[in-house]
Amino acid sequence: MKKIPVGLQMYTLRELCAKDFIGTLQKVAEIGYAGVELAGTYSVAPKEVRKILEDLGLKLAGNHMGERDLKKLVSFNKELGCKAVWGPCLPDGKLPTDEAGCSAMVEYANSVGAKLRENGIQLYYHNHSQEFNKIGGRYIMDWLLEDTDPRNVMAEIDVMWAQHASVDPAAYIRRYPGRVPLVHIKDMDKTHFFTEVGRGIIDFDSIFKACQEVGTEWYIVEQDTCKRPPLESVKISFEYFKSKSMA
Repeated sequence: MKKIPVGLQMYTLRELCAKDFIGTLQKVAEIGYAGVELAGTYSVAPKEVRKILEDLGLKLAGNHMGERDLKKLVSFNKELGCKAVWGPCLPDGKLPTDEAGCSAMVEYANSVGAKLRENGIQLYYHNHSQEFNKIGGRYIMDWLLEDTDPRNVMAEIDVMWAQHASVDPAAYIRRYPGRVPLVHIKDMDKTHFFTEVGRGIIDFDSIFKACQEVGTEWYIVEQDTCKRPPLESVKISFEYFKSKSMA
């Protein structure tokens, strides 16, 4: 069985990052995470972030970046050394509401993905629950993945939001072999509130098995909101992977 590295989506620690981005990255490395997925660099230059990550032994799994100017997007991520970006997939930044909108989304995402790929950067799309609304008999997420060139658009399946939409995360991941390089490992409790990985109701064993089958490259821990101090929460989540000999 291939060992899939465990990274952290830094959005989870956004309040700490705003005060001390570099120090927070150091704490993530000390916990034992293999890498990070960024959600901002907090005014630190991309080349400097790249060096900091290298010095800390943290791999850069991906980057969530809302920049819509593709030249700036490419330039920034090349300096950062990032080869996978959650970037613009929606023409107006909003999910489509009809079939024409879905077709426009597909055309736009395909075009953006092709331009990024020409520059050695992979475009991926991260779902919430709304992407599992149906239009024309298909999930919005299916429109995006079924109708784009597989080379241009990949998926980052957020398992909690899939579950929240009453979609089996493992079954959905299996639908797209080779298209799910990153998976957001996120748990929720019985009230559907965010909780640490392994403390909630998500069936992670089935998800991990599906990820192995489709060639997932990174598990990315994320917790949108923490009841505990966020650093404590991300450590608890990492300990879950250690308890399963996965980290």
